[in-house]
Amino acid sequence: QILKDITNRFYMMRGYKVHYVPGWDCHGLPIELKALSEVKGAENLSPMEIRQRAREFAERAIEKQKSAFIRWGVMADWANSYRTFDPKYEANQLRVFYKMYDKGFIYQDYKPVFWSPSAKTALAEAELEYNEQHVSRSVYMKFPLLKSPPKLTSVIDGSSPASLLVWTTQPWTVPANQAVCYMPDSTYSVVKCTTTGEHFILAADRVESTAAALDTQFEVISTCKGVDLVDGSCAHPTIPGRVSPLLPANHVTMAKGTGLVHTAPAHGMEDYSVASHHQLPTDCLVDEGGFFTEAAGPELKNKNVLEEGNEAVIQMLQAAGSLLKEEKYVHSYPYDWRTKKPMIIRASKQWFVNTAGVKATAQEVLKKVKVVPTSAVNRMLEMLDRRTFWCISRQRCWGVPIPVFYQKNTGECLINSETITDVIKIVEQQGSDAWWTLPVEQLLSKEAVAKAGGRDVLDYVKGQDVLDIWFDSGTSWAHVLEGAEQRADTYLEGKDQLGGWFQSSLLTSVAARKKAPYKTLVVHGFTLGEKGEKMSKSIGNVVDPDVVISGGEDHTKDPPYGADVLRWWVAESNVFTEVLIGPVVLNAARDDINKLRNTLRFMLGNMAGFNPETDSIPASEMYIVDQYMLHLLQDYGSKVTEAYKEYDYSKVVRLLQAFCSRNLSNFYFSLIKDRLYCEEEKDPKRRSCQTVLAEALDVVVRSFAPILPHLAEEVFQHLPYKKGSEGVFRTGWINTSSAWKKPGIEEAIEGACAMRDSFLGSISGKNALEYEVVIVIEPGLLFELMEALQAEETSSVSQLNEIMMASQTTLLSELPKETPTDANITKGTFLINLEGGDIREESSYKVIALPVAKAKCPRCRRYTSDSSSTPCPRCLKVIAGKGN
Repeated sequence: QILKDITNRFYMMRGYKVHYVPGWDCHGLPIELKALSEVKGAENLSPMEIRQRAREFAERAIEKQKSAFIRWGVMADWANSYRTFDPKYEANQLRVFYKMYDKGFIYQDYKPVFWSPSAKTALAEAELEYNEQHVSRSVYMKFPLLKSPPKLTSVIDGSSPASLLVWTTQPWTVPANQAVCYMPDSTYSVVKCTTTGEHFILAADRVESTAAALDTQFEVISTCKGVDLVDGSCAHPTIPGRVSPLLPANHVTMAKGTGLVHTAPAHGMEDYSVASHHQLPTDCLVDEGGFFTEAAGPELKNKNVLEEGNEAVIQMLQAAGSLLKEEKYVHSYPYDWRTKKPMIIRASKQWFVNTAGVKATAQEVLKKVKVVPTSAVNRMLEMLDRRTFWCISRQRCWGVPIPVFYQKNTGECLINSETITDVIKIVEQQGSDAWWTLPVEQLLSKEAVAKAGGRDVLDYVKGQDVLDIWFDSGTSWAHVLEGAEQRADTYLEGKDQLGGWFQSSLLTSVAARKKAPYKTLVVHGFTLGEKGEKMSKSIGNVVDPDVVISGGEDHTKDPPYGADVLRWWVAESNVFTEVLIGPVVLNAARDDINKLRNTLRFMLGNMAGFNPETDSIPASEMYIVDQYMLHLLQDYGSKVTEAYKEYDYSKVVRLLQAFCSRNLSNFYFSLIKDRLYCEEEKDPKRRSCQTVLAEALDVVVRSFAPILPHLAEEVFQHLPYKKGSEGVFRTGWINTSSAWKKPGIEEAIEGACAMRDSFLGSISGKNALEYEVVIVIEPGLLFELMEALQAEETSSVSQLNEIMMASQTTLLSELPKETPTDANITKGTFLINLEGGDIREESSYKVIALPVAKAKCPRCRRYTSDSSSTPCPRCLKVIAGKGN
């Protein structure tokens, strides 16, 4: 939210009309589960009761979040934000659904999908997280050979039985086995077990590792190619009389297992494609809750497949003599991202987006999108590459219904332009609740049924599935963007959305209108704890932004930092990687802002009695160091603008800090204090540096305003000449003049600074005002540049003396004859580089520091007075002027 706000404020200040429509994804399993967790006997609630509770929960959460965003200083039309349960939003979503269905991108099919038994619904890949430490009960088992492959008949004589050796991490899927797959191009071995004398077939590459796992030794009898296994078949290991054919497949891996793969079409994506190719049955023996059905047989019925069902299958393998070994296997396994429970793969009838048909175009248009950082685009292209289909149906009730009717007897689905027009009209007026509250005859017209060749409306029932929330949020472009051709300038979200919102928005927009919904994608990393640990509610280390701003219950432990510290932390972090937060980081952010406030305070304090409109000095009449500051200011302004355009807000912060500390505080402020405090109030010399301070203050405040809006407005409220102004956000972006850019000035000031550094180095930490300095430069460019800063030979009020910070400066082209032999002489050289390198000249110089002979002026503290009790000539003149 803060990153979006920084972006919006920057563009608004630059004169763009910013359309920012905040919205909330309100449907889906996370909210439904949260709402139901607050209710006793939730399993007995009707769909409408569940929907009502989920909606109330979402509304409460929205109000809480909205007030937090407002407190963070996020600027938006909060009264007109969208919610995905708004009737208009739902109607637009259904229009996109039908457009994609009509174009053939959405279809219904029976096939294996990721299924969450704990949530009793199908999930898409974007809703999974992988547990790297999941423990499965893996088994080595044998499938006795029934029909020997013709090419192996001579090797396997039938005198001793031969079996195929198979390994799986999911024994519960064995009852659904329909085949054993081999890799046609790989080499396979027929081996003899030295312990039992049995013959086994397995991949040649896996002989040694499998023998070791089974604690035995294998003697290789013969080898053959995978293709030689064609036309063989074996007996199912637990179901007497069931035959499993040997089939070729390219998904067989040699990295682990035996090189022969148990194939259960209802429980594996690759298994299913083998089954489709060979017309094998794909019956599923597992219900929505992850329990074996009656069809699995009395020994397994009603048993949980991941628990006692798994155990029962292993016992059946043991009883049949098919089990060779069971062992624990630690591997990466998919879990439901919300319930944190293991998934299974289960065949069921679902609705899908045919991503294979969209992804080539999606990848083409994505390549034309600007992605920040650029590395993220390849990850998204890879994810699209791997995605062959997207399951968009969910077996829940808190969501937008899939607007399909089914014929009661045949199960055939009915959806056409008439049915969808009627449903959309009702949803737009009453919201999607109507799908559950109205009878079918009010949702489905006789005309639509007749068009589909049906007889009676009452022969049809409403579908029970709702759309995936990624389809919900992925169609936000259809609601927010005006006009069919429009694209959003920017989508900004975390890197987890590369497989989520960014992707679902792209797929729906490309399928419906052949274009990306966005021109730019900005992808940020995740927030981690201070030591780089992942934040999690269960560990209790989540940092609450509202506690950061307003403080916790104990202010000594959780102090209130205010919204600007939170915003500064967001901006200064390299958000394209993982970002750390904690007390150390927040204290550093607060210190940074305090330093910035001190810089601003100095400039503000010196604006008293100054009105830029009447008191400003034209740049050409300014001190050269003042012109130099305008030159730096112009450069700063353009660099900051470029960084904002690239969404590189940490660079903005680095540029701001460097400019304020190095150029303003450490350099310029320390030089001009004498002019500001000791010259006559309206003296052009004083007005010259006040003009620069006014410009610097304006540029600096505007440069950080998108990041620290509260501080920026506070400064504008304290500017004496901005009273009653419209504030910082309505008065434009940084306004620097191209006339300020004077590269030649750099050489004069930087040359003088090089000599000042030699001088200050030679007096090692002593007060520079206690010295006068003699500068000796051979005739040439450097001498001429210094003459522009001090025309007279010796001066205590020249521009050069101001930079040297001494009480008096003398500029000579040769060493004075009377220079004492023990004089403190420092030598140096300075390379002048003008006209882009066309003029280059290295000049050497000598700096001599001499203790001052004069007395300290009681007014300006410089050693320029004839007596310590009377002011110096300059101060006397100022005082006399005041007396007048």
